[in-house]
Formats: sequence, C-alpha cells, structure tokens
Amino acid sequence: MKASGLSRSTYYYHLRQRADRYAKERERIRSIHAQNRGCYGYRRIDSQLRNEGFRINHKTICRIMREELLKNVRKRNKYRSYKGEVGKTAPNIVNRDFSTTGPNQKWTTDVTQINIGMDKCYLSPILDMYNGEIVSYTISDHPDLRMVMEMLDRAYAAREVKAGLMLHSDQGWHYQHYGYQKSLKDHNIVQSMSRKGNCLDNAMMENFFGIMKSELLYPNTFRNMDHFKQELRKYIEYYNNDRIKLRLKGMSPVQYRTHNSILS
Repeated sequence: MKASGLSRSTYYYHLRQRADRYAKERERIRSIHAQNRGCYGYRRIDSQLRNEGFRINHKTICRIMREELLKNVRKRNKYRSYKGEVGKTAPNIVNRDFSTTGPNQKWTTDVTQINIGMDKCYLSPILDMYNGEIVSYTISDHPDLRMVMEMLDRAYAAREVKAGLMLHSDQGWHYQHYGYQKSLKDHNIVQSMSRKGNCLDNAMMENFFGIMKSELLYPNTFRNMDHFKQELRKYIEYYNNDRIKLRLKGMSPVQYRTHNSILS
C-alpha cells in the first residue's frame, strides 16, 4: 500500500472492485454497523446476518470489518446471572421457534446491566414474542430475586394469563429458584430455558436490549442514574406505543395487538 501511494481504505476499495464475492454481505455489514452507531462488534453482526438468512463465516466478517475500518466503539460487558445449577433447570421448549398466532402465548425474559458513571442498575422485562411488546418490567439497583418476582406480579396484573403460556429465559439463578418456578406453576405457565451460553436461544430479548441501548443509552448523556431511569421508563412507553416495526406492518407493538384484536 505504501508503494502504491494509496490510503488503506482506497487500496481495499480498488481491490474489491476487481472481484468481491461478499459484495452484498459487505454492504449489509456496513449498514448494520452504521444503524447501530458503531456499537455492534462482529458477534452481533454475525447474529444479525444469520437472522437475515446470510451464511458467512465469522472470520470473514472480522476480515471485512478490518478492511472497512469498522470497530466496536464501545466495549460492553453483558450481565450474566448464571451461577451453575442452583435449582432446577427446564427444557428448551421454545427452541428458537418464536412464532405465535396471538398475544400471551410465548413470553421471554432476561436481565441486562446498565452503567451510568460509577452506578449500576438492572432492567428485568417480560417481552411478548407475538409483537415484541414489553408486558412488564422492573428496574432495580440490585439483581436480586425480588426484582424478577415483582416483574412477574406486574405481568399477572397487566395480562390475562391462560394455561399453556410459555415463559422463556436463560438458565440464570433467578429462573432456577423455587419461588420463581412456583409462581409460574401456580399460574399454569410452562417454563422454558435456553441452552447454557447460547444467546441465540433468546434472540428476541437480546434484540430488544440492543435496540434500547443503541437508541437510548449510547447516543445520550445522563445527569445521574435517576435521570437515566426516568428516560428508560419514557423509552419503554415509546417503544410499546409509538415505535413502529416493519415486521408488524408499520405499526407499533400496541397498535398491532389492538388492530388484530379488532379483526379477530
């Protein structure tokens, strides 16, 4: 490159012009990276591409990102609640089949950690796989059992729970706990768990966390943790009621649920 007098990006541009068998993938990688404000590394881009039907090796994704000078601008640590088998685990009944024919058939839940300065908080939501709507949530300063139990109680108050509803999660200690599992059983909810260490088994919740962080957390600054919590509550309200989704025919989650309930 020095001998040619070309910059790195220009050199690779001309190199690609000759023949690029990954032209479509390259364009989509650039687009995903830009849409997420540079917050996606190769793992999330790999996951997104696979969700879209692309078949490309993760090493090739890494190479393309290096050539395009695409870097993950913010290193993030995912909260992990797995502490081994501290209670009973459940089979993976959902098994990446996120399809439903109506609301309140399949729910999913997880916990994400959020850092504002030196402070931490934890968001624990339940998401309806039917329309991506947040059914209930809690925001806590501590990732304790009360956080998820309160989340369940709010979900029971918000929705009519019918027998056979599935609630999917990872194998975190909260979801193995006797009290959590008893609450599900008392409400005739079928428990499903991802395989250990496999985030794709809970892709819908991972997707929500990614959207929330890329649209709310990373582009903005917050005075303190209380300020962030206020904005997070506003964002979830916006996400449910106003933020349109292409897969929901250009409607928000609540609009989609309400529209289809009128038709049925």
